[in-house]
Amino acid sequence: MSEKPTMIQALNRALHDAMAADDSVVVFGEDVGPLGGVFRVTDGLTETFGEGRCFDTPLAESGIVGMAVGMAMNGMRPVVELQFDAFAYPAFEQIASHVAKIGNRTRGRVRLPMVIRIPYGGGIGGVEHHSDSSEAYYAHTAGLLVVTPATNTDAYGLLRAAIEHPDPVVFLEPKRQYFTREELEPGPVPPIGEAVVRRDGADATLIAYGPSVPVALAAAEQAAAEGRDLAVVDLRSIVPFDDETVTASVRRTGRAVVVAEAPGFASVASEIAARVSERCFHHLEAPVRRVTGFDVPYPPPRLEQHHLPGVDRVLDAVDDLQWEDA
Repeated sequence: MSEKPTMIQALNRALHDAMAADDSVVVFGEDVGPLGGVFRVTDGLTETFGEGRCFDTPLAESGIVGMAVGMAMNGMRPVVELQFDAFAYPAFEQIASHVAKIGNRTRGRVRLPMVIRIPYGGGIGGVEHHSDSSEAYYAHTAGLLVVTPATNTDAYGLLRAAIEHPDPVVFLEPKRQYFTREELEPGPVPPIGEAVVRRDGADATLIAYGPSVPVALAAAEQAAAEGRDLAVVDLRSIVPFDDETVTASVRRTGRAVVVAEAPGFASVASEIAARVSERCFHHLEAPVRRVTGFDVPYPPPRLEQHHLPGVDRVLDAVDDLQWEDA
């Protein structure tokens, strides 16, 4: 029996299939050509499709994204890779000022069907500039879709959906999931903006996305052994946000904990907690809790296990959900 694919292989297959299906899809970035990318996500694409469709660029992230804007305005579907999360910051002016605004600026006459792939998050023993969780910057920038898969099947399906979308998508790839091996489940491509319930439960809802989903699932498994039944909702898309799926689960359970790697202040986790509190106020048995990274720059590798939310911190938050009043 062949070995199950990794998330890297799922993403590679998505890029390959998209390029095979549509000649307007091009892939470029730093070292994505013959090398196949620093994580080998683009391995073999140059060999298969030629240097005109998968090619290396100079080490200039702003230039990479700026070139993609021009290509997307003229009928192509560029997919760019910004090598690490914090390496994307030099391109942020292009992303915020042009990528996110051209559709609105032209009242929809000019669309930008482009994807910005960004490996993000910690858990790999990386130093600063290699482990940031930068999703809040993009989620706060109106005009961008922000997507982050947690499974190999979603990595494939959501990347295909992002490439086919008429508007710009920031596609955040959780590095700590890159080498996870899972079967690719057949089925329709998941639509962008639709969360999924990974685990049903009756006592509380854990809301997570990207690299925090496996943490939430592990916490739910441990909680079950202790007699608590926790639901787990995987957002999959941060923007657009699936209020319906999230609030339906929280209204059933009456309690919610948001789990995310990024620092908690002014974060995506903050927005989720606010939305849940507003929409589920009369169903809540306790305030919505957040379990996040600390409000400090990303720490050295030896300290990241303390910085990142783990099962114990999630279960501590669950314990604080006023069970004595239930």
